[in-house]
Order: sequence, then C-alpha cells, then structure tokens
Amino acid sequence: MNAADLVLMPTHVRFLNRRFPRSIGRGGIVDAAAKREGDGATPRGVHCVVGMLYRADRITPPNDWARPIGPNDLWSDAPDDPAYNHLVHAPYGPSHETLRRADPMYDLILVTDWNYPDATPGKGSAIFVHQWRRPGWPTAGCVAFRRDHLRFIAERLTPHSRLIIR
Repeated sequence: MNAADLVLMPTHVRFLNRRFPRSIGRGGIVDAAAKREGDGATPRGVHCVVGMLYRADRITPPNDWARPIGPNDLWSDAPDDPAYNHLVHAPYGPSHETLRRADPMYDLILVTDWNYPDATPGKGSAIFVHQWRRPGWPTAGCVAFRRDHLRFIAERLTPHSRLIIR
C-alpha cells in the first residue's frame, strides 16, 4: 500500500494519512466471486483507479488526466451487450446509466477497473467513486464521499492509485 491508495475501513476511507467518511453499497461488501449485476454490493479487492470523469459545465478539471463528461456519455450495465461495463454514447438502446445527471452525484467520477476492461457478463458494472447523496446513504455498489472530500482526493490522486476494499 502507498499513501495515495484509498483504503476502505469500517467507517471511513484512509487516503494520504487522512480519514474521510464514506458510503458503500446497500448490499454491503461482498467477495469478488459473489458480486452480481444489480446486487447493490461493493466488491472486496484491490481496484485500480483507471479513469477520472467530470462535468466541465459544473466544475473545473480536478486533475490533468481527468476527462470531461459529454452530453451523450452513458455507462453500459447490459450484461448481454458487447459494450457491457464500458463508456458508451447515446443513442444506446441496451440498459445503461446516464453519466450527465441532473443531480450532482456524478459531477466527478473515479472509474475503477472492477470487471473492466474485459468484462464478464453479469459480474457487475460501474463500480465508481463519486459524490454521496447524503452521509451514510447507501450507493448501488460504489464508494461515495462528501463533495469537497471527493474533490480533495481527486486533486491528489495519481494514475497508479488504488481503491482497496478488504
């Protein structure tokens, strides 16, 4: 482990020797082998942060490797589609998540390598790090933070940082 890793603890995430309150999936933490699409669980393991997306119309780039979210950007959660667990663009017929949301939850997204880039159908998609709805409110499987904490983390993250969930 290094200080630039996000380490999930029982009540917080440790990053750069600081503690940040967090939210996790409504299904709790599960072993990677048990993770399924739609179960609301956060998968245990070491997940590399492989991308950073942000809403350029709402916030400034948090890091020089962040990529703006376009108006047609979506994330496929359709296990039977070849683009499963990948960034896709509208129009896109299969099941997906809209990345350019009306609420601020996806104004800043850290993309992990959970079941990516070589996705196994049904093993779960879109394990992101993003803004929480409110403290303690569960996610659909992601890890979520208060807006200013997420920004602090994103500004200091490196392309080699990992999300470690034990």
